[in-house]
Amino acid sequence: MYKKIFVPVDNSEHSISAVDLAVDLAKTFDASVVASHAYAARMHDYRFKQMEFTLPEEYLHEEAMEKQRKIHDTLITMGLELISDSYLVVAEQRCKEVGVPFEPKMYDGKNWKVITKDIDESDYDLVIMGALGLGAVKDSVLGSVCERVTRRVRTDTLVIKNLNGSAVHEDGSSAGNIVVGIDGSPESFAGLLTALKLGRATGRQVEAVSVYDPYLHYAMFNSIVNVLTEKASKVFRFKEQEQLHEEVIDTGLAKIYQSHLEIARRIAEAENVKLKITLLDGKAFEKLLQYVRREEPWLLVLGRIGVHSDQDMDIGSNTENLLRQAPCNILLSSQRYVPPVDVSAEESMLWTEPATQLLNTAPEFAQGIARTTVHRWAMERGHSVITLKIVEQAMGSILPRSAMIKMGITAGNAAAKEIAAGDSTTWICGTCGYAARDFEPVKCAVCGSSKDEFQKLDKDAIAQLASLEGGDEEQATFDNVKLKWSRDARDLLRTVPDGYQMRRAKAQIEKRARVQRVPTITVDMVRAVLEGHAEDVRHLSAPGHLKTPGPNGEGNRAAGVRPATEDLVQDGSFMWTTRALTRLGRVPEGFMRTRTKERVEAVAIARNTQLITLSITEEGIKESLKIMEDMIREQAQKS
Repeated sequence: MYKKIFVPVDNSEHSISAVDLAVDLAKTFDASVVASHAYAARMHDYRFKQMEFTLPEEYLHEEAMEKQRKIHDTLITMGLELISDSYLVVAEQRCKEVGVPFEPKMYDGKNWKVITKDIDESDYDLVIMGALGLGAVKDSVLGSVCERVTRRVRTDTLVIKNLNGSAVHEDGSSAGNIVVGIDGSPESFAGLLTALKLGRATGRQVEAVSVYDPYLHYAMFNSIVNVLTEKASKVFRFKEQEQLHEEVIDTGLAKIYQSHLEIARRIAEAENVKLKITLLDGKAFEKLLQYVRREEPWLLVLGRIGVHSDQDMDIGSNTENLLRQAPCNILLSSQRYVPPVDVSAEESMLWTEPATQLLNTAPEFAQGIARTTVHRWAMERGHSVITLKIVEQAMGSILPRSAMIKMGITAGNAAAKEIAAGDSTTWICGTCGYAARDFEPVKCAVCGSSKDEFQKLDKDAIAQLASLEGGDEEQATFDNVKLKWSRDARDLLRTVPDGYQMRRAKAQIEKRARVQRVPTITVDMVRAVLEGHAEDVRHLSAPGHLKTPGPNGEGNRAAGVRPATEDLVQDGSFMWTTRALTRLGRVPEGFMRTRTKERVEAVAIARNTQLITLSITEEGIKESLKIMEDMIREQAQKS
């Protein structure tokens, strides 16, 4: 896999960790290591000449000045070369210990420039460099040399942020998984192949994560609706656009990104690797950041650029944000890999000629969306061949009568839209949260789960629950759709301290409620969204900036060592983590919190542990909610 690994050194902690990993990988892949150090003798010479006027008067004549210049030049050049050589000797000694071929390099020049030039002109397979150098201070996030080099080179680059080297447990086993961000770009699929080989070589599990954002347009519409003129609002036609997103585009996005994960899984199967896949919704870098903070992987693999980037882009925005903020090692994949067409084709269906002809009557810009809609409709109902009748029925659920007539679809099918507009039954996929309406699906159109994973949304139970949460109140959204909120749900939303974060959370909550057509937004729906923002709150410093975990801080925990910020609180016979207590504190005070705490402790007992973590608390809360829902349902049946 790797034949020549390049590592710049400067004797900093991150640099030493980079050398350790470079040597370990070189030994594993039978590769050589090239280590380099750049010194700036020319810069020192320039600075000395700038300061010559400060010399004593006896030196300020031509002969003495020239002598001082030669002495300074010799001492500085020799001294910097000796320092560079001592740095390289350390790397060379590590390679000799394990029998890895080694090559030292020294350059005189601006560090990031000469390093970049060497990488561009050499045949290195992998660059490993520390995120921070000797110039790092307490609040440093990413060193200037690391940032400038990663922006300019097109060789796979592994940036060291953890200081525990290859991250192994005391028994020698590897600590931390390898997470790959998949967005459908050739760079992300190439990163997956790299991750699979690294996982096999280091004994680590590889998992793939995709993130799609169904909330962006809703939040955007919500923010601009009040500043547009009446004429502009009519042009935007917010209500029609939002309906199009809710009915077609959002589910289409989910399906597309789930398909990326399924293709990733097939690529892994070809390598005899069982790949764990996860689909998340929200802002890509934010959700991936929360995921790695929670799961604490050893390595996060990302495409240098994303699926929407131009090829001349230096680095994608999501990758850049994660390079700065993620608390684990980062590998930026610059290679490209396009999955075979036959792998991608397995995700599609067979279309009959009449069905294809009918689809082609739609405007060209809408054909992709229409095709996705038909696929979703057919998959949910268990069809594998798309016929003319299926296209008519599927399009009849989303198109206005006039558009259907223009496409030659019988007007009688348009009744489906009118039925959907009324009171309907909603089925929720327990795996990915997708909402199917007016029928019980046989398969999830997004994640492919069977009908057993779907649960019917009990709107009567939600209405009963709203009465227990202080009653409900109707509010209008930006496009005048009426939504009901329980009082407790509104109060919980107001606990978000930052105005922008609150508005963004509110937009996500409203979006979910509209897609699932729930009668009232309850505390549980608000909590489900705020759980993601809770990660942000935990990592905010006093002025509101994200904290960057250090080598001994949160997110950079060594194997088996709890971070210093994860304090424990004794409560009876149990020890609670601060995050677990914070989560429990969001449950309404009184009877509900007391009973929920009892359920959490029961889960801990069942697991034979006295340490209550966030995951145990979540499981206990989930059981408490189920018990409460059963009680509400029984009460409703009696009445």
